Amino acid sequence: MNLAGRVAVVTGASQGIGRACALKLAQCGASVALVARNQQKLDEVTQEIAEAARAARAGGVPARAFATDVENEEQLKATFKAVVAEFGKIDILVNNAGITRDQLIMRMKRADWDAVLNTNLTSAYLCTQQAIGSMLKQRWGRIVNITSVFGQMGQAGQANYAASKAGLIGLTMAVAREIGSRNITCNAVAPGFIETAMTSSLSDEIRQSALTMIPLGRIGTALEVANCVAFLASEEAGYITGHVLNVNGGMLMG
Repeated sequence: MNLAGRVAVVTGASQGIGRACALKLAQCGASVALVARNQQKLDEVTQEIAEAARAARAGGVPARAFATDVENEEQLKATFKAVVAEFGKIDILVNNAGITRDQLIMRMKRADWDAVLNTNLTSAYLCTQQAIGSMLKQRWGRIVNITSVFGQMGQAGQANYAASKAGLIGLTMAVAREIGSRNITCNAVAPGFIETAMTSSLSDEIRQSALTMIPLGRIGTALEVANCVAFLASEEAGYITGHVLNVNGGMLMG
């Protein structure tokens, strides 16, 4: 999976799956624009990528941090213009930014519904819209949306999160049909239970209950998700589009 010469944008890149994706894409040779709200965490990931590049004696600019609120359309537009100004193009877009605001539907506040839909789904639409011009111009591109097993099977107390992730699957397939003729693919990766900051707060009871639903008998790692993202971003995945790749240890099959 050689991504030398490619430029990737990863949202939610400051931690968890987004961080792992940024590191993996950089390891495969891509220059990476890291997008998230937390400047300090972004700088830490950028530094990590730069140190790895120096160790490998790789040239060029391996990574840049762009502190951005993905809910803010004007900030996103400015960020994507800055990425193109810095790197000259965008080849790969990983829409990973996501939050949770869990509550039973009868008690869920509209503000929590809107925040999750705006961050998890609307930002993917906005980022795709901003990145696609560069991809169309060069007639090559890879868009990878990070959805969730709960967008496929639902989850009590997560109506907003499940709806946003299910929406990403629909967005993936619609975009794949629109841009396939321009040699641009659009796919989704659907993680199950993954060891991240988002899942670290789960109680032992919930974790043990989750393990009983996973045939492989363990929680996955962010790197295992990132490996799949790197594959879908590569030349090797050139004949795959509109696909949802499950990374869930067998939690959901079929």
